[in-house]
Amino acid sequence: MRPMWFSRKGIFVVPSSIIGWVLFAGVLVYAVVLFIDIDSRSHSVSDTLMNVGFNYLILGAVYSLIGFLTSKKEQ
Repeated sequence: MRPMWFSRKGIFVVPSSIIGWVLFAGVLVYAVVLFIDIDSRSHSVSDTLMNVGFNYLILGAVYSLIGFLTSKKEQ
């Protein structure tokens, strides 16, 4: 039996259990920490945005994959 941490709403996954909400909060905290770390080492705004954008793309893909694999289909 698969765990049901998320529920699907169109192309989005929404947390539906405490583990899903903890994972969602962890992703948000990691995204903020990642931005602060990259911004502290960048020389310009474009440098920050290029590096943050790529990392957020990977972070979003991993979150979506976990959400897709641990979700129940929309009714």
